[in-house]
Amino acid sequence: MKQTFLFSSALAFLTSAVLVQAAQQGATCNSTNPCSSQYPCCSEYGFCGDGYYCLGGCNPLASHTLNSCNPSPMCENANYTLSDTSRILSNYTYFNGNASEYDWVVEQGSIINTTSDGEAAIAVLLTENGGGTLLSSTKYVHYGQITARLKTGRWAGVVTAFITMSSIKDEIDWEFPGNQTTTGQTNYFWQGVIPTQTAGVTETGLTDTYSNWHDFTIDWQPNSLTFLVDGNLTRSITAVETTNNATGVAQFPSTPSRIQLSIWPAGISTEPQGTVQWAGGMINWNDPDYVSAGHFYALFQSVSVQCNDPTTPSASDTSYVYGTNSSLDTPSIAFSNASTMINGAPALIGVSTSAMSMWLGVSVALFLGGLVL
Repeated sequence: MKQTFLFSSALAFLTSAVLVQAAQQGATCNSTNPCSSQYPCCSEYGFCGDGYYCLGGCNPLASHTLNSCNPSPMCENANYTLSDTSRILSNYTYFNGNASEYDWVVEQGSIINTTSDGEAAIAVLLTENGGGTLLSSTKYVHYGQITARLKTGRWAGVVTAFITMSSIKDEIDWEFPGNQTTTGQTNYFWQGVIPTQTAGVTETGLTDTYSNWHDFTIDWQPNSLTFLVDGNLTRSITAVETTNNATGVAQFPSTPSRIQLSIWPAGISTEPQGTVQWAGGMINWNDPDYVSAGHFYALFQSVSVQCNDPTTPSASDTSYVYGTNSSLDTPSIAFSNASTMINGAPALIGVSTSAMSMWLGVSVALFLGGLVL
């Protein structure tokens, strides 16, 4: 599941939304204000802690040391049939880093099994009181081809998303805002930087994405990024094209990333007006579809992953780690055979629905450029 959201405003909102969590686990964190030794890990939502905070999304450049975060489970070629929910952990607070036990964790919201056009799938749900749903892979991808077979929502203010997100906020997006069921939007981000000119592009000419299954592909290679629909190329970018002329740095996603599938509420009163407009307006909770089902939804049938690590791992390697020469400009990634697990995953004080939708809105806001103010 992103484009012009003020990062500072999102962070301020998250601070209030998870005040109890922050008070008990530690302070806010970023690359210039890393975590202390007491709570060494900077979580994906920007708070210091330990245990689960050190797993998926833990930011090594904002943690106490580069090795405070647990190593990230390494990419594996796979075809995930999502209707087999035995490989999906529905309560992410119980995840201990064992990516051999679970392929996916539900970080927020709910999923249910369903069938559409004869294909078994899961529905990710959005409700007025419960908010949206975020499903994250337990294994990371460091370049490769990822394809998600899905059907989007069709309701104003409701966003369906298939993205990759790294621990330092490299991001690649397929997003489907509101009731725009014949278009999709592609985008990418480098380390959470808000570009002066959005990299977002609207892909047109799709057949109804609510009624029809489509295969959406992110083909992410060390020197290029390509987006495809049903095997047909829609957009291609080279890493060289992303070079910042002022710094000489290619602002191109380059760090191991989790796959994330989501549905989230952009058309609500807590979102900036520009985000609401981008998503097609405010959500109508009296929509007949919502009234009859009790939720909005998007469908995900499968995800396939073909890894293409820039170097070949050894037979004993199981994870990725950030190297000692890592910096904001040039993150260094190495293979490791260190364990990805923690000694038990303590239950977290939950991040609120509003907090999650605000974070998902960061990339949306970026797509809108200066519109969301």
